[in-house]
Amino acid sequence: MTPPLHIGPHTVQPPVVLAPMAGITNAPFRTLCREFAEGGRGYGEGAPTGTPTPTGATTTGTPTPRANGTADRTGTADRTGTTGRGLFVSEMITTRALVERNAKTMQLVHFDDSERPRSVQLYGVDPVTVGKAVRMIADEDLADHIDLNFGCPVPKVTRKGGGSALPYKRPLLRAILHEAVGNAGGLPVTMKMRKGIDDGHLTYLDAGRIAVDEGITAIALHGRTAAQHYGGTADWDAIARLREAVPEIPVLGNGDIWSADDALRMVRETGCDGVVVGRGCLGRPWLFGDLVAAFAGEGEEAYARPCFGEVARVMLRHATLLGEWLGDEARGVIDFRKHVAWYTKGFSLGSQARQRLAVAASLEELAGLLDAVDPDEPWPHGADGPRGRTHSRNKVVLPEGWLDDPYDCAAGIGAEAEVDTSGG
Repeated sequence: MTPPLHIGPHTVQPPVVLAPMAGITNAPFRTLCREFAEGGRGYGEGAPTGTPTPTGATTTGTPTPRANGTADRTGTADRTGTTGRGLFVSEMITTRALVERNAKTMQLVHFDDSERPRSVQLYGVDPVTVGKAVRMIADEDLADHIDLNFGCPVPKVTRKGGGSALPYKRPLLRAILHEAVGNAGGLPVTMKMRKGIDDGHLTYLDAGRIAVDEGITAIALHGRTAAQHYGGTADWDAIARLREAVPEIPVLGNGDIWSADDALRMVRETGCDGVVVGRGCLGRPWLFGDLVAAFAGEGEEAYARPCFGEVARVMLRHATLLGEWLGDEARGVIDFRKHVAWYTKGFSLGSQARQRLAVAASLEELAGLLDAVDPDEPWPHGADGPRGRTHSRNKVVLPEGWLDDPYDCAAGIGAEAEVDTSGG
C-alpha cells in the first residue's frame, strides 16, 4: 500500500486530491466522487428515492463501502482525523469575493456535513486581501484546509499578473504566502502552481523554496508551463526535481492522470507524495473508487468498467444533485449539459443522440433520451483518454514589462485581476 499523505493534522489515504475546476467540482460533483471513493459500485445508489432512471425504476439507498481491511472506506473523518477516500477541494474562490461575502461565493464555501476535512481553494493577487480571506475562514470555521491557486493560465488572469504569472514576481509570491500562513490560525495552507510562464521563465524551484520558507504545508505541481495551457505532455520529471528540491514538505503531482494506473505510475516515476486529479475525472467520478483500489494494491480487477446503463444512472444522479443544489430542477439539467460529452465519450450513441442529450431541459427528458440507448453496451476500449481542454496557446498574455525583473513588483496588480475563473 502507498503511504498516506499528511497535510497538517489531516491524514489522507489514498494520497489523492481532487483538483478544483470552475463550474465542475461543485458540491454535487464532489458528492459523487466521494460516494465512489467510499465504495459505491451501484451507479445510482445513493440517489434520492423517486429519482427517475433510464428504465423507469426508482433508486433508493446509499453506496455500500468496499472495506478490504487496508483503508477506512467509510469516508468519516473529524477535523484532525483520517479520511479514507482522498481530499476533495472546493471550486476556486476569489479572496476579494469572499471578503465581500458575495452570495455566489458564500454558496461555494458551504460544505455538506459529510465533507471532512473541508478543503477550500483560494485565488488572490493582493497579500492583504488574501490575509483577510484566510483569517475569515479561520475565525468563522469555514474550512479545515486552505489551498492557494497559482496555476491558472487563463489570459484574462495572466494579463493582470495573476494565476500562473504571479510566481515570477518572487517578492509578491512570498508576501502572499506570508499573509496566508500568518492568518490561518493553525489551519494547514498548501499551494498549487505550474512550472513557470514558459520554458525560458521557469519558476517552480524558486517558488518551492519560498513556500518552504513561509510555512506552506504541501505543494502541488502541474507539470506544464502557462504557455502550454493544457496542450502537449505534462513534464513529470519536473515533479521529481521539485520533490528533490523541497524534501521538507509533501509534493503532489498533477497532469495527465487519466486512470488509476497513471496515478500509480506518477508516484513510482517521480517519488511524489500524492497526486492531484483534474480533467481525468470529467465524466468519470468513479475514478476515485479506482484510485482507492489502486493505492490499496487491489489490482485492475477492482477498477470500474460500467456499462452504459450504469453510466446513465450516474448522469441522472448528477443532474438531480445539481438541481437540488441550485434549487431548480431545470437549472440543474441545464448546468449538467456540459458533462454529457465527457460521460458518453467512447460509447456508440451517435452525434444526434449526443446533441439531444446536450439540450435536455428536464430530468424526465434526460431519462427518456438515455433510455433510448442500449443499457448493456459495455465499457468502450480506450475510453480513459484525454477529456476537457487539450489545447496549447504557446504564448502567455502578461502585463507590459512583467518579465523585465522578477524582483520588481512596482507595477502592482489591480483588483480586476481577481476574476471568477480557475484552472491549473
